[in-house]
Parts: sequence; C-alpha cells; structure tokens
Amino acid sequence: MLTTRSQRWRDRRCHWIPDATEIDPKQLAVDIISTKNQAAPFVRAHHYTASMPVARLSVGLFANGAGGRATLVGVCVFSHPVNNASVPKSAGLTDPRTACDLGRLVIDDSQGGNAETFLIARAFRLLRREKPEILSVISYADPVRRVDPDGQVILPGHCGLIYRAANSQYSGRSSPRTDLILPDGQPISSRALSKIRNAECGQRYAIEALLTAGARPPNFGEDRADWLADLERTGFLRRRRHPGCHTYLFPLTRAARIAARKVPNLPYPVLDRSATQGDVTALPLLQHAM
Repeated sequence: MLTTRSQRWRDRRCHWIPDATEIDPKQLAVDIISTKNQAAPFVRAHHYTASMPVARLSVGLFANGAGGRATLVGVCVFSHPVNNASVPKSAGLTDPRTACDLGRLVIDDSQGGNAETFLIARAFRLLRREKPEILSVISYADPVRRVDPDGQVILPGHCGLIYRAANSQYSGRSSPRTDLILPDGQPISSRALSKIRNAECGQRYAIEALLTAGARPPNFGEDRADWLADLERTGFLRRRRHPGCHTYLFPLTRAARIAARKVPNLPYPVLDRSATQGDVTALPLLQHAM
C-alpha cells in the first residue's frame, strides 16, 4: 500500500483506520442505488460538506448485517462535471457528456483499508454498463486543511493517494480560486452561491444551509446578492484563497486513453504529514504548482 492509514467518514467527521486492516470481499456487495433515497441521505449524514452534487449515477457498498440484512456502508457518486471546460482540460475529450466527476466517495469506519479500491473498481464497471456514453472519470483531491473555531479538524486535506493506488493519471491542479468560508471553516460551493444570487432552482436548500450555520435570515424584499454581501461584510462569511485541487483522471476505454494523451501526465503529489494548516502538499511540488 502507498499509505499507512485510510480516511473514513462518520457524522461529517474524518476518522482514520490502519491500511493493514482488510475487507472480506465475501461479506460485501456493490450495486446501483437510488440517488434520492439512499445515496443523498448517506452523503449528507457523513460527508464533511453534507451536500450532494448533481448525480448521473450512484453506487452503494453493502455489508452483511445482522439477520442477513444488507447495510449501506459506502457510497460512490458519479456527477456532472464541475463545468464543461473541465472535460477537455482534464480528460482531453471534446464532448462534455463523455466524462463525469467522481463527485463523492464516502465509506464509513466499519470497513477495512482497501475498501476504496474495491468499491471504485466495481463502481466503474457499473458506470460503463449503465452509462456507456461516459468514457472517463475525473476526480479531485482537496489539499487544504480545514479547522473549525474550536480547533477540531473538519477536513485534514489530502493529495489523492487512494486515486494513485487505483492507477489514475495525475494531470495537475484545478484553477486557483477564492472560497467563501463559513464560521466552522467549511466553504460554500460556488454553485450554491450562484443559485442564491440568481434565484435559481435549489436556492431554498442553499439558503437553509446558511441559516443552519447561523446566518441571519434575509429581510423581506432584500436582494439575495445584497444579503450575501452583508454576511461577508459583517464577518459571518470570510474569503480564503484556494491553490486548486489535485486532479486525477480514470480513462475507462481505449478511446479515452488515447484522448488522455492530450492532457498532462505528471508525477503524483506527495502528502506533507507535518503540515498543520493550509495546503498539505509537500514541497517542492507545491512551489512548482503555485
């Protein structure tokens, strides 16, 4: 294995288990699940963002439970790309419909260290069967460590070592950006902000997420863009520069592997285990990327 421990999630908090622990494949099954009724509740209960991307296919990892009943212990969500431009940039494909993102990969801490590769491999097979138009999968690893006001680690930051173990192609960083950060250290997705500012479908859920985090409700008739600006002005929302996520590519077909020649194929980034804040990517790759 390439790491000494594996990341797991429970109740939106990160947990670690030794890589030396292993799953028993005979006790596990992987199958397509309902995005609305199974994947979304699991992700929102356990993933640190408590949010779901726009899914194209959701796959579940099941373990044998008491009385022979199957228990959902992991979810893999294939989602629409962050934007259409990411497909030619990260996969070398011209048609945005031919690639998707590995939008969520969440496994609880009941499973052994090699559960991710077990789930990913089988989820890719189901993706090819159900969505044959999808030729490549793009995945992102967020290397920025996030801590809440009490010093509790929300997201330790990672460099995508599990994607490396799954034989992906590393193509560099996504574009740097500026995030709006909640008081607990979590960022608000740019898509959620766009829904609020433009009064798009889904704005209610995005607003409720801010209210749950402690934001004041918008005043009657208050423009939503002005409301967000006031939350920032009063310090509820803070701006933080993000250096960009590490980007990995999984070509699923021969045509996708040929297209992938158009994008960079770089050495894998290295995790700096001594980092306590900010970007946890080890130097000198971090210097080169910046």
